[in-house]
Amino acid sequence: MNETVFQRLARGARGLAGWRRALLAVVLGGAAALALPPFHIIPLLLPAFTGLVWLLEGAETSGHRRVRRSALVGFWFGLGHFFVGLHWIVEPMLVDPARTAWMIPFAWPGLSAALALFPAIVCGAVAIPRFGDRTWARVLTLAGAWTLVELLRGIVFTGFPWNLVGYSWAVSVPVMQVTAVLGIAGLGTLTVLMAAMPAVLGDSGATARRQGAVALLFALGLPALLWAGGAVRMSAGEMAVVPDVRLRLVQANIAQRDKWNPELRASHLARHVELSRSGDGPPPTHVIWPETAVPFLLANDPLVRIEASRAVPGGGALITGSVRTAFGAEGRRLYNAMLAIDGAANIAQVYDKTHLVPFGEYVPLRGVLPVEKVVPGQADFTPGRGRELMRIDGLPPVSPLICYEAIFPGRVTPDGARPGWLLNVTNDAWFGNFAGPRQHFAIASTRAVEEGLPLVRVANTGISAVIDPYGRVLARLGLGEAGVLDSVLPQALAPTPFARWGEAIPAALALVLLAAGLIAGRRRHTG
Repeated sequence: MNETVFQRLARGARGLAGWRRALLAVVLGGAAALALPPFHIIPLLLPAFTGLVWLLEGAETSGHRRVRRSALVGFWFGLGHFFVGLHWIVEPMLVDPARTAWMIPFAWPGLSAALALFPAIVCGAVAIPRFGDRTWARVLTLAGAWTLVELLRGIVFTGFPWNLVGYSWAVSVPVMQVTAVLGIAGLGTLTVLMAAMPAVLGDSGATARRQGAVALLFALGLPALLWAGGAVRMSAGEMAVVPDVRLRLVQANIAQRDKWNPELRASHLARHVELSRSGDGPPPTHVIWPETAVPFLLANDPLVRIEASRAVPGGGALITGSVRTAFGAEGRRLYNAMLAIDGAANIAQVYDKTHLVPFGEYVPLRGVLPVEKVVPGQADFTPGRGRELMRIDGLPPVSPLICYEAIFPGRVTPDGARPGWLLNVTNDAWFGNFAGPRQHFAIASTRAVEEGLPLVRVANTGISAVIDPYGRVLARLGLGEAGVLDSVLPQALAPTPFARWGEAIPAALALVLLAAGLIAGRRRHTG
């Protein structure tokens, strides 16, 4: 019988060796990255993960060499994936190129190579002989191992769960509804399973043809099923709003290279105050500025704080990001903080950022590594006490998230009392004006669906928005725009399954798939 096109493609991929195998793996990994924000070319996931399975089949020999060669395929796949997906990493080093541009040749490929170790672990696991030589077993094992390793990526070395494969679906709010149960990692499980299933079409024989038909039906039908289920969930409930609350989000759109210019300090403050007092329609009850909105230590400078308090609505509060200092037993400490300022210019509430950015806000192993942090200044920031609620008059309790604290699934609310909403203040001017800010926005928006909580996001250069607990954008200021955004505050939903059990759910799903892969592989050996 003549070979099908899938069988010819599979035979060609399996027959590659050496640099040809590595090159194809890099290309497939880069293609998978184009399914992520802001591109969302989701069909590319099918050739990417299907081709990865076929490359792994060609790399397998026997014993420890089998695992090593497969892990190397995974490394090259990961290198292409992260090199394309994280190309914006050069942007922070171009803000002050005279000081930090030298890091680019090390940071971009270096970070990509470090993160590529995670797909290498996945592909090494797929090649473990105990899982057998059956394509079904490899696909199940790949999806399960990919999920566990993505969960691991969110933990080790303080964690960096950026561009998890599930974010490919951020373009579809109905599909994203499944994250309320499975979290973004669980959606990633289904995504890898769907994208790798067509690899079965590369097998030969009558049984393989029947299995291939099932695999193709699964790959094409799963997205439609997820979309339909999400649409039903979204239509089942009406959005309620918190009474007597009207938020004003201020997006001043100040370029990062100008932000800390001493000659522009006063004008930056005046710009924020002016925008806060502008706008048509009903006056706001609360005004929100972004992360480190003005180049002053508001908590430490009463005169500047009095000027900033001109932005406070009557009876309300100004919520803003600001650097602050404090003195303790170890001397002066620097914090990246969120402050609530009342009309009398008093600090009503303070939250200090807990999850700091390595090499951005502090240097790991300072004294050993010959680098300085990207944020100007010699002193490292000090982490805060941990996740905690801010209780601001006139508002439900809020869980504050400064910058990339919003990228960590299951870790955006404190233990114990549930907040009524999430507030993410950020300065995405560091990330340039293309992929980085859009990826960050998609990632942060997913926390609203997972937790069943509205998310208010205020960014210096955009994207600022109010997002309801279903992930729908109610109001938005685009990237590179200056202005204000007035909005109601949606009410929270009941805690979602993910809000209750967190990443234990996708971890359990991954273990089920690994067990299924083990059973499928053993049947081949014993049957």
